[in-house]
Amino acid sequence: MKMNPRCTYCLLSRVHFQSKLSTDDEDLISKTIKECLGVMNNHYSPEAVSASVATRIHRKCYEILGDNDPYAVTKKLISQAALKVLPAAKEKIYENSPEDRELFRRAVLASVIANYFDFGIMGFDASEDKFEAAFLKYFEHGLDVDDTPKMFGLLQDVIYIADNCGEILFDMLVFDIIKKLGGKITLVVRGGPILTDVTMEEVREFEIDKKVDRILTTGSNAVGVLIEEAPAELLKSMKDATLIISKGMANYETLSEHNFGPIAYMLLTKCECVAEDLGLEQGLSVAKLMNCP
Repeated sequence: MKMNPRCTYCLLSRVHFQSKLSTDDEDLISKTIKECLGVMNNHYSPEAVSASVATRIHRKCYEILGDNDPYAVTKKLISQAALKVLPAAKEKIYENSPEDRELFRRAVLASVIANYFDFGIMGFDASEDKFEAAFLKYFEHGLDVDDTPKMFGLLQDVIYIADNCGEILFDMLVFDIIKKLGGKITLVVRGGPILTDVTMEEVREFEIDKKVDRILTTGSNAVGVLIEEAPAELLKSMKDATLIISKGMANYETLSEHNFGPIAYMLLTKCECVAEDLGLEQGLSVAKLMNCP
């Protein structure tokens, strides 16, 4: 996905948000924003990939703050919030013992709804006290774009590219169904801390490795999957997979620039620009299969 003018102020809003998570020093916050404005000025272009520019800006932000993980505490809080809602999600998924296709659809729906766990997006409220009510509301509504029937036949060898902490606990519900159906799963997490995204630290903390067959990283702390920074093993695995599942907007922003497939984008269209790029409205629950022969 190419950069949109609206990405500029959204990114700077995020810089300010995470700077305040890191420090109370207003001079340092001002310096950080000024330096990030410089990066924006040097790299903004309608032809630039939005997540690539975002990566440069966030890396500069972390550098000036002297903080390699401003969201460290926030990620713990997100995971705690997710754990509280997880039992209700499982109950909804397995209610009345659905057949396998319906079970898969429900698990995907729960995983997509969990993309709600995102802090710092301008105008988006993901506070813990509102999440369970929001989860039940979204679950009742269902998927606005539902390609799970087509995805169901492609689960033999799945590359699953994770997004946020908290959300990953709901992704594990999808892993359970894929494994039940005999599929193999390669989970992909970030190579280093960036925003609230899952890293190997969360994999170890929640023993996620026990739910999947293999774990790879994106090779860096880039926003999304920057192909130029991705390990050769990951690129080969993506090429050979029967299905790539891409969680969240940042992964969409990078991977939509390439022709990997079949690829299912599973996300909430929280961002107007991402929604428009997908040809959809803002605020939808999406499981959209693309590049399928």
